[in-house]
Amino acid sequence: MAPVTTDPIPLAQALIRCRSVTPADGGALDVVQRALEPLGFTCTRLVYGPDDYRVDNLFARRGTAGPHLCYAGHTDVVPPGDVAAWTDDPFSGEVRDGLLFGRGACDMKGGIAAFIAGLTDYLAAHPDHPGSISLLITGDEEDRSVDGTAKVLEWMQANGQVPDMALVGEPTSRRALGDTIKIGRRGSLTGRITVQGKQGHSAYPALADNPIHRLVAALGPLLAAPLDNGSEFFPPTTLQVTGFDVGNRASNVIPATARAMLNIRFNDHHTSATLTERLHAALRAAGCAYALDVDCSGESFLTRPGPFVDALSRAIARSTGVTPALDTGGGTSDARFIARYCPVAEFGAVGATLHQVNEHASVAELRRLAAAYQTIIAEILG
Repeated sequence: MAPVTTDPIPLAQALIRCRSVTPADGGALDVVQRALEPLGFTCTRLVYGPDDYRVDNLFARRGTAGPHLCYAGHTDVVPPGDVAAWTDDPFSGEVRDGLLFGRGACDMKGGIAAFIAGLTDYLAAHPDHPGSISLLITGDEEDRSVDGTAKVLEWMQANGQVPDMALVGEPTSRRALGDTIKIGRRGSLTGRITVQGKQGHSAYPALADNPIHRLVAALGPLLAAPLDNGSEFFPPTTLQVTGFDVGNRASNVIPATARAMLNIRFNDHHTSATLTERLHAALRAAGCAYALDVDCSGESFLTRPGPFVDALSRAIARSTGVTPALDTGGGTSDARFIARYCPVAEFGAVGATLHQVNEHASVAELRRLAAAYQTIIAEILG
């Protein structure tokens, strides 16, 4: 594949200069739309959410036939934090010493610009390409993730726009571009436990019921042994107690209530339902009078190696000279929503500085990422 001749850096700079801290769009999707419409894409803007949290999204498609490849990403970014700690304005898009600086340079405005650059060159060489290409770009990935990709996918299904496969451009490479493809993600379940007891004097425990002891007794078996030993593509499930509170400052008082918060990152041995029942069973066994509230931000999912993953691997290896490892680590991403509709994988730049002060991406790497995306499109569509 010839090197990419369309430079992604000017587009990445234009995106970084949009102050699109979730849910603000800051003009970022206008920048994307202006880049895509001259390439023959039909763009649809989809706005969801309450009046005080409106989320702007973009779906763009060129072609109507299959196979249909969708690229998914987000233009929203996390807040810059301590602006004084940045060398430059976090939204300057400054290029210095071969690096592009700014919030979103790494996660993931640089990746979106690289895809559009690679796409531009692919279309120049293949104006009558087979199949179709779409982009699903949301403004709600870094925060609630309610009125972004999940809602757009519902619209896509209702309007006959579900793709055959999807590529999410999150910065997945670890040390070198091309070394990692994410083919799944662990699920994440947060549990908030409240155990009721009876307040009393610590010198007269028989007249009280210590909820701390019951809560510790319930948590003990959950922490004593691994929940599993991992699976073919996933590491072992982990349970971490992330909060513990009794609201008691007096050393001679047994409190009436004890609370704990925990987070379980789980593999494909479990679902949020089976883990919730496991928590209930532990609390019942400890004889607790309790309340349990759970929130699952995403179930575990896996796109098994097959035609799509194999094509990605071939294209990445050919473009970068690196054979990618298949990985499922890290946190959650919008791929968890897409997995309900079609096979999905994630591939993007090295994510060493995402969410950090002085977030940056290598200019040379973004250009190589554009070439890799061009090769991937050609491998899948022909």
